Amino acid sequence: MQKILIVDDQFGIRILLNEVLQKEGYETFQAANGIQALEIVDNHSPDLVLLDMKIPGMDGIEILKRMKEKDSSIRVIIMTAYGELDMIQKAKELGALTHFAKPFDIDDIRTTVKEHLIS
Repeated sequence: MQKILIVDDQFGIRILLNEVLQKEGYETFQAANGIQALEIVDNHSPDLVLLDMKIPGMDGIEILKRMKEKDSSIRVIIMTAYGELDMIQKAKELGALTHFAKPFDIDDIRTTVKEHLIS
């Protein structure tokens, strides 16, 4: 079973993504902040991470950097509520696969997750 880590400080978004991805047959993990996310990466080696960029404390760019230091092959899709092109560009330079702007279409996320886990 493939493992997906959902990192978002908004509880509702984590629950929504968790339910949708579990129905698709994935094992899911949730983190509300960078420290939790990095612990899950250490302990469970997720196949894919859905990472919000705007998280209090350690922001998405810092979390992404630290994840890539731990496992350079980890696959990350970023999510942001902001049209911050600089942040999106920086995340892609650090190895993020793609990005979604919030509010996102859940079917788009489902399809994109499936595409990146097959490849």
